[in-house]
Amino acid sequence: MTPVYGALSDATGLVDRLDIQTGGHSFEVETVSNFEISNFEFDKDEKRLTLHIVSGLENNLGEVIIPQNLLGGNMTFYLNEQEYLPQINSNEKISFITLNFTGSGDNKLDIIATTYLAGLTEKVEKPIPPSTTIPPSEQDDGLIYTIIMILLIIGGIVGIVIFTIKRKK
Repeated sequence: MTPVYGALSDATGLVDRLDIQTGGHSFEVETVSNFEISNFEFDKDEKRLTLHIVSGLENNLGEVIIPQNLLGGNMTFYLNEQEYLPQINSNEKISFITLNFTGSGDNKLDIIATTYLAGLTEKVEKPIPPSTTIPPSEQDDGLIYTIIMILLIIGGIVGIVIFTIKRKK
């Protein structure tokens, strides 16, 4: 679905889908741009998404779509450590950010929000308890010992019965 805000979404651009796994949930941040997103970082504690940008052009244009329940509220942007004011349009589901800046080469964009996992509960992944099953080699040893014990018990009972019968004769 193309957002109504998009200027670049209907034109030619590089599309990146950034999969972010956090709080037991999966989110997709989508970018359409005339530059490459070489890497990204997400810090849930700082409510920050960092995009590492590589551009061969001097004039850069891009669009970023961020789900509101991943990062929302008031957002602050830093481009190469300098505060940056992009155009932002939001609704209850997404924040649509239009980036327009100059500078070829490597650039770094930090997006810092005031809310994280809005309307969602962070799922705590339970650790898998250690296996209590016995390895097959130990199962075989245990089976052999069990069979020997049963044979000894049966042999003992048969011996007592034979001894008792001979004694009565």
